[in-house]
Amino acid sequence: MKKTYGIEVDCANCANLMEEAAGRTEGVKSAIVNFMTQKMIVEFAEGSDEKAVMKEVLRNCKKVEEDCEIYL
Repeated sequence: MKKTYGIEVDCANCANLMEEAAGRTEGVKSAIVNFMTQKMIVEFAEGSDEKAVMKEVLRNCKKVEEDCEIYL
């Protein structure tokens, strides 16, 4: 399943760091962050709990860009 989330990030490099962090999160099959549209598209691994995975994605993204936001 794929889902799109609004995000808030200050620069394109930070968006790339968020994309990498999200993609490494367990339960995420793929993640794409678009700085220009301020959106993140996440494809979840089969059987993943979307809400739990996204909380972990946010936690991982905050490690690389502490002032970023993902609107869950």
